[in-house]
Amino acid sequence: MIYGPTLLFALGEGAVIPLIPVIAAELGADLATAALVASALVVGQLCGNIPAGWAVARIGERLTMAIAGVVALAAVVALALAPSLGAFALAVLLIGFCAAAFGLARHSFMTTRVPLQFRARALSLLGGTFRLGMFIGPFVAAGLLAVFGDEHATMWFFGACLVATVLLVLLGPDPERAVPTAATARGDATLTEDTGEPVTGSIPTTERAGVFRTMWAYRRVLSRLGLAAASLSAIRSARQVVLPLWGVSIGLDAQTIALVVGVSGAIDFALFYASGQVMDRFGRLWAALPAMLLMGLGFIALSFTHDLQQSALWFAMFAAVLGVGNGLSSGILLTLGADVAPKTDPAPFLGSWRTLTDAGGAVSPLIVSAIAAAASLAVATGVVGVIGLVGAAAFVRWVPRFVPRSRP
Repeated sequence: MIYGPTLLFALGEGAVIPLIPVIAAELGADLATAALVASALVVGQLCGNIPAGWAVARIGERLTMAIAGVVALAAVVALALAPSLGAFALAVLLIGFCAAAFGLARHSFMTTRVPLQFRARALSLLGGTFRLGMFIGPFVAAGLLAVFGDEHATMWFFGACLVATVLLVLLGPDPERAVPTAATARGDATLTEDTGEPVTGSIPTTERAGVFRTMWAYRRVLSRLGLAAASLSAIRSARQVVLPLWGVSIGLDAQTIALVVGVSGAIDFALFYASGQVMDRFGRLWAALPAMLLMGLGFIALSFTHDLQQSALWFAMFAAVLGVGNGLSSGILLTLGADVAPKTDPAPFLGSWRTLTDAGGAVSPLIVSAIAAAASLAVATGVVGVIGLVGAAAFVRWVPRFVPRSRP
């Protein structure tokens, strides 16, 4: 009941995402417009975090997930029957909005109910569940295309996943009732304003705080540790853009690029639980810092290999390094957000936190594109690496200040 709905949603979404640009092109979009339509998913998720925080705080995780599932189902139907490119793009935007509500609801649930001593492992498993769905989804899409020969089959598959998700959420046992919150067990009470001091315990509250009040109260955490988290999100997003472009730039064929990117993704997925173990046993910084250093230095080193004789070999090697770095960072953003969120009513804060991190992921491809157009892909790749090193320094500075030390 905790991980199942996330897996179903991610599985259906992962099957549809690769085909969004293809269907957009069939509806008359050129290459740039098709990319813009595909980016509507990220924009929708970015816009949905704060409203989702409000909804979870007011009506609870279960009802928010059920409503998001129903709305997403309507969006999938609109996606399959869209008569125009504009309607198609709007449906993609709405799916991203619902994905934000789903992700935040489950994040909020885990924040209030998972004990600190194994919080990172639980949240890394949540992130790994999402990655599993996104990893398997494209293979499901390939199988459906082989059987039906129609891209719309993947959308109906997503619709079936959403129906199963809504039924599971509404008819299955309610985890919110089965698992009491840690704050309830302790009898916490009052929301105090953030003073910039380390968050070492519960933050009491006498009344339910709104999204914007919470954002202001925790402005110091968001503007410091939140920006460090956004830099990690930016590096992750850049990896998905840079690796395929780099392969094209050095003259590799599509099959080779897909193989290299696929191996990098498999390494990434294989390490998701190891990240949680490291964070729970040794502290959050022991996963965040190696991940940022590996990805930052990996991008910088890759930027010098474009014109080398063995450029394809260097590409494969550094793609694997980036996969290791990204795998070690699995669950870090979820865990850090849970660590610094108010313990009794985390949803409004998590809406702001996830908006920051999603903004980092949304802006990063634009930075890569702009620098590559103005200078070169190698320069853009090097800049991404520098962002990674700056983010690593920010984690070193702010994680010990704001995050409680996890004890096994």
